[in-house]
Amino acid sequence: MADSKVKSTSKKIKQLKGIKPEKITAEQLEKVQSAVNNINRTQLEIGSMEVRKHELMHGIATHRDALTLLQKEFEKEYGTFDVDIQTGTINYQEENGQANS
Repeated sequence: MADSKVKSTSKKIKQLKGIKPEKITAEQLEKVQSAVNNINRTQLEIGSMEVRKHELMHGIATHRDALTLLQKEFEKEYGTFDVDIQTGTINYQEENGQANS
């Protein structure tokens, strides 16, 4: 406790004499370094997530293109691409008010 009082008194004397400190305290330096490191680490993690997001979005586009090709194939082969994806049943359009059976 006496050491703390001496530091405080010494600080006040320096302030009265117009002497400005040259460095922050070791504790303050550690805190600021920790804060900056945490920000940098978080930004790096966000960047990694954005890259993964981009890859996933590209994957969706690829899957959509594949689906479009399948739909064209079904349209050509069956006259429609309207298919129940659970059962594979082709849903033909009604002609002249009657459904094809």
